[in-house]
Amino acid sequence: MEEGTLKSPRHCEVTYADGQSGDTDPFQWDTREDCEVRQILDRVADKWSLLVIALLDRRKLRFSELKREIDGVSQRMLTVTLRQLERDGLVKRTVHPVVPPRVDYELTPLGGTLHTTIRSLVTWTERHQNEIAAAREAYDERETAEAVPATA
Repeated sequence: MEEGTLKSPRHCEVTYADGQSGDTDPFQWDTREDCEVRQILDRVADKWSLLVIALLDRRKLRFSELKREIDGVSQRMLTVTLRQLERDGLVKRTVHPVVPPRVDYELTPLGGTLHTTIRSLVTWTERHQNEIAAAREAYDERETAEAVPATA
């Protein structure tokens, strides 16, 4: 077995060449692709997933309504995102037996708990957006100054 890998992809503990294992910081996640925590974070932190979860807060929406509200998302990407969120138990899909078929999407109770976390992230972003903009501007100015050769 390759160094740093485990037999179970669901377990994210670090292993070493000598066979010993060590506990990782519980507030960190493994960077290997087979780590379940990383997979979940990749899913819920995806920009389309974040937008879908935000839009479904306390309301049901149809596919066409979601597509209209999410600027730039393709039909295929929205379909994939909704399927993945449904598979993870975050979104519930309800098909109504009418012609033409009507499909509604809503957050599950689990998805609702994630929305609370996302709202905290948005609040933090809104609170610190000016500081971040200033830091970006200062960084860009430093990069530009370092790229210009000094003339003597």
